[in-house]
Amino acid sequence: MNNEMYEIVKSRKGFIAALDQSGGSSGKTLEKYGIPDSEYQTDEEMFNLIHKMRKRVLTSKVFNKDRIIGAILFEKTMLSKINDKFTADYLWEDKKIVSFLKIDKGLLGEFNGVKLMNEIPNLVETLKIAKEKNIFGTKMRSVIYEANPLGIKQVIDQQFQLAKIICENNLVPIIEPEVDINCKDKELCEQIMKEEIIKHLNEWDEKNIIMFKFTLPTVPNYYYDLYNYKFVLKIVALSGGYTNELACALLALNNKMIASFSRALLENLRVTQTEEEFDNCLNKEIQKIYEASIT
Repeated sequence: MNNEMYEIVKSRKGFIAALDQSGGSSGKTLEKYGIPDSEYQTDEEMFNLIHKMRKRVLTSKVFNKDRIIGAILFEKTMLSKINDKFTADYLWEDKKIVSFLKIDKGLLGEFNGVKLMNEIPNLVETLKIAKEKNIFGTKMRSVIYEANPLGIKQVIDQQFQLAKIICENNLVPIIEPEVDINCKDKELCEQIMKEEIIKHLNEWDEKNIIMFKFTLPTVPNYYYDLYNYKFVLKIVALSGGYTNELACALLALNNKMIASFSRALLENLRVTQTEEEFDNCLNKEIQKIYEASIT
């Protein structure tokens, strides 16, 4: 583990930008950005366009270490270059921003009120490449839709099983069991999920550092006590479909929880904006998220 990166994630004020849109969400992201699907014919063309958008964000003068701790990258972004450097190298060497890699390969169909992750082929090889590309940690997402104890247990068991493998390969996993914001029993889902998480934390090897990424909780500071486990490095929040305004308002109610927003961060950016307009718009969103993250 890179000790300088560890200290930045642990202690520096700011938030983690989620720029890891995958094949399932890239099209929607591009459409909101102002690029309809008629502008590309293949997945490769779509990914090239999304990388160009991400590059515009990452190279913006307002996207810097003053307010941003890290960035979550899609695998193709990790393997792509910015200014003749691989993306994570650029972020670290030019901006002192820590990189994380999205490793999940999408979700299975809904069963028992949840969506588990698909199998991740060649996981160890991917983790090896991530280390070589200056990646500090990983992120993997499951989704909970119903207060089904069996389904929720399956989600948490799968997350921790993969987290162990990631730790063994000297990376820091972000465990992300998203509770859908439209779930009618959201608070109960969070209670069941937390109980399952604590079971794993009580048996966890303390030398293995982990992080969590949660939906903004129904009860403020609901996950705060997970910091009692010394190996929990950081707890971050996903915007989950909330607007940036609402996500920031909810986040500000949660001490020591920082943002890891995607849609909320990018929602007002447009391909037609001049560089000055783009930077000003991005700056406003970054400032809102930063202020909510330092409570």
